[in-house]
Amino acid sequence: MNPLCGRCNRVVYPTEKVNCLDKYWHKSCFSCETCKMTLNMKNYKGFEKRPYCNAHYPKTSFTSVADTPENLRLKQQSKMQSQVLYKEEFEKNKGKGFSVVADTPELQRIKKTQDQISNIKYHEDFEKGRMGGEAGPPDSNAAPAYHHQPTNPTNPPKAQNYNYQPAAEPVRSAAAAPPPSAGKRYRAVYDYAAADEDEVSFLDGDMILDVQQIDEGWMYGRVERTGQQGMLPANYVEAI
Repeated sequence: MNPLCGRCNRVVYPTEKVNCLDKYWHKSCFSCETCKMTLNMKNYKGFEKRPYCNAHYPKTSFTSVADTPENLRLKQQSKMQSQVLYKEEFEKNKGKGFSVVADTPELQRIKKTQDQISNIKYHEDFEKGRMGGEAGPPDSNAAPAYHHQPTNPTNPPKAQNYNYQPAAEPVRSAAAAPPPSAGKRYRAVYDYAAADEDEVSFLDGDMILDVQQIDEGWMYGRVERTGQQGMLPANYVEAI
């Protein structure tokens, strides 16, 4: 039995039959869907099992998904499933307390910074308490507090009458004497009474020998008059 034409739906005989796009066509019926130009097996382009010429071949492009009722229903269903899963996880973990935060490098850095800020705050409070006459020894575990710098007094203090006692063995590592070397010579321009056991006292006009710079505000040297060595404020002396 002869098949029917894909366009005119009439019987196609073998002498005029064109077999293409899973259909049979009359040679005259095998034409472009748009312009009706007769096509052959060399110049046609098929789209959804319909023949087109090169000029009218449908251009394929990406399209956005339409908000059809079915798509909206699927979207709502997915949202409900996410909420159900969240509630299930919440119920499972309820009452178990907070989870332990991983000790990442960033958290370690933040923790170290907070420790440094707390340490600085402690020393500031301690110095304020000492200047205000508060009693009580400092914490033995506290770090050395050499960050303060004495300021030049507007009225230099008078010579004080005191019995100087040799300094005890320094407790803080920062008070350890630097290696002996030919340091600079300085002259005291104010009286200074040692405020700590690793500092040295001197009077206005005393010669300070073998002076070595510790930091911007403190030096280490030996008082020629007493022979005592220790820390001294840099702005209480002047270079010779």
